[in-house]
Amino acid sequence: QESLVASGGGSVQTGGSLRLSCVASLYAYKDKCMIWFRQVPGKEREGIAHMESDGRTSYADSVKGRFTISRDDVRKTLYLQMDSLKPEDTAMYYCATEGEEGRVVPMPYNAVCRLGLFTYFSQGTQVTVSS
Repeated sequence: QESLVASGGGSVQTGGSLRLSCVASLYAYKDKCMIWFRQVPGKEREGIAHMESDGRTSYADSVKGRFTISRDDVRKTLYLQMDSLKPEDTAMYYCATEGEEGRVVPMPYNAVCRLGLFTYFSQGTQVTVSS
């Protein structure tokens, strides 16, 4: 069973930091483009950070300069370091793996994940930023 398990969410004050982790099974990780996206109830999903298997990254403007995506190929883990958090970052955060079939996650036009379809999804981890 292919899987992604996300963790690391929590409650912080404005300006604080959190690091999210996403542990993947082998097939859901190897040679795949992976992303972090977030969703607020009633709003569309937003693909905020994207990383190809070759290390190339891209970000949504809303998080550029504050969030950093990285991956550890030995641990098959995707990370999202979130610094200078703002109340508008409050959302449920998910990781996902790109594939040739699956669901669309809206991303910037220049995102490194080119297919735009995502096959494997983690459960959400809540991030709450208070002012």
